Amino acid sequence: MKRVVINAGTVGLVFKKGAYKRVLTEGNYWLRINEMVTIYNLAKPFSPPSELSILLKDERLKALLLIIDVNDSEIVLQYEDNIFKKVLESGRYAFWKGVVDFEFKKIDLNSKNIAQDIHRNVLLKPEVLKYLRVFQIEAFEEGLLFVDGKFETHLNAGVYYYWKNAEVVSVLKADMRQRQIEISGQEILTKDKAALRLNFYCQFKIEDIKKALLNNKEYEKQLYIVLQLALREFIGSFTLDNLLEQKDSISRDILSIIVEKARNLGVELLDCGIRDIILPGDVKDIMNQVLVAEKKAQANIVSRREETASTRNLLNTAKLMEENAMLFKLKEMEYIEKIADKINNISLSGGNLVVEQLKGFSLQLNKYKLIILKSYWEKKTYI
Repeated sequence: MKRVVINAGTVGLVFKKGAYKRVLTEGNYWLRINEMVTIYNLAKPFSPPSELSILLKDERLKALLLIIDVNDSEIVLQYEDNIFKKVLESGRYAFWKGVVDFEFKKIDLNSKNIAQDIHRNVLLKPEVLKYLRVFQIEAFEEGLLFVDGKFETHLNAGVYYYWKNAEVVSVLKADMRQRQIEISGQEILTKDKAALRLNFYCQFKIEDIKKALLNNKEYEKQLYIVLQLALREFIGSFTLDNLLEQKDSISRDILSIIVEKARNLGVELLDCGIRDIILPGDVKDIMNQVLVAEKKAQANIVSRREETASTRNLLNTAKLMEENAMLFKLKEMEYIEKIADKINNISLSGGNLVVEQLKGFSLQLNKYKLIILKSYWEKKTYI
């Protein structure tokens, strides 16, 4: 005989030659010959030493245990005192009752959707994350959810979690921001057979994500082709001169032509325009020559206009001097003064007589000026 003490918070299982016999709760016990006892802590999960189904035939032991059965298509989230501990995969599990407050949340993996009572912090645990599909849609994106290849719903910005199962779950995302597409170096013949190259741009954004991703394959490439064909067709109806003169209005006309075709692609066109018109070298030289000739002609017109105005002023001055001898004399004196201004040194001989003559000449010149000014104001003659 052997005496065994089972303390509080523990349980003993008695085995005889490996076969389970009975359970011992708190207290003092005597074991028979060949009997052995295994003591278990009630605060820890129960790890059966033999087949659990055999042990559960003992109703007394079964009453002490909490049994959790997990099927192949299920997992169970185990909590202890409201704290997540681990994930239970398919199998049978036993936990002691009474000491620890166990809680279990059974997840049916046949359904991809996650119950709202599962906190995101639990979903981000490494033990749980391996059972999840995670899709992140940025603030500037929108998405489409497909299950087994079939469209299911529209997704806005956010992070989406789905349980992994036999279903094929995928998400198509699209950038909803304003974007720009460019057609560079497009070679086009104008109506007058002038070969040129165009750089064309178009700003757009997705208006209907379902049209863009479901109804159309590679909508951006299709939009490029639509722009290219519209550009060729429209530019081909203009001569080179008209094209250069109506560059801005042509962009608006092209936009109005393709806006409906773009809407069928799920795209909204915001703006477009011709950025560059590149002419061949020989055409460029000819146009430069034309421009130089036009500028020379304009310069000649301005020069002739100035010459005509100058001649008209000379004619008016000549008529005034013809009618007024004093004005003619004064004009003569002015020219003499201008000539004299350019003379640095004058050598005179003749003594005081020359000086007296110069003084008299200066007085006479001033007298003529006063007479002419007086005559001008009296007659109100305007030159």
